[in-house]
Amino acid sequence: MRFFAIALAFFAGSLVHAGMSTPPCAQSYSQLTASTAPAGEIVARQVGDLQCNLDRLSIVAALAATQGTLKTLSKQLTSDTTATESVQSAESAITGAQGAIGVIAKALLTGQSAPASARQEVQGNLTAAHDALTSLSTSGQSGATLKEALAELALAQASGNGVVSNCK
Repeated sequence: MRFFAIALAFFAGSLVHAGMSTPPCAQSYSQLTASTAPAGEIVARQVGDLQCNLDRLSIVAALAATQGTLKTLSKQLTSDTTATESVQSAESAITGAQGAIGVIAKALLTGQSAPASARQEVQGNLTAAHDALTSLSTSGQSGATLKEALAELALAQASGNGVVSNCK
């Protein structure tokens, strides 16, 4: 449920803006740029178009799915302590990425610039999760679950790249 709230916050970031009676998407460009406050510039950059907001929603959903798959994988690998530690490391990294996304969502909702450090934290945690999962060697049902987790993580990484590219 927490991740749904973060996803909603990301999407709502394009609709809620401090000090504005109507969202920028409902204002003309001249009305938006007529604002003397730098917040208008920040909002214009962070509102994003449909693709930007789809990428935001997609990374949140992909991370939530990955987290669920990792819980399943952890249960399947209970007898292998080394593999369990790698899965726990990946789970921790996913949680870290989700926390950093929460920081970004809060900034968007308050009309502030998203902190570069939070974007870097998302990237670093996605890389850490990927490294932890690719260090595993497993087969059978747990191998299939690992492939699923890696595919979900790849979607999260692609969505994160989409956010960087499309949310300017």
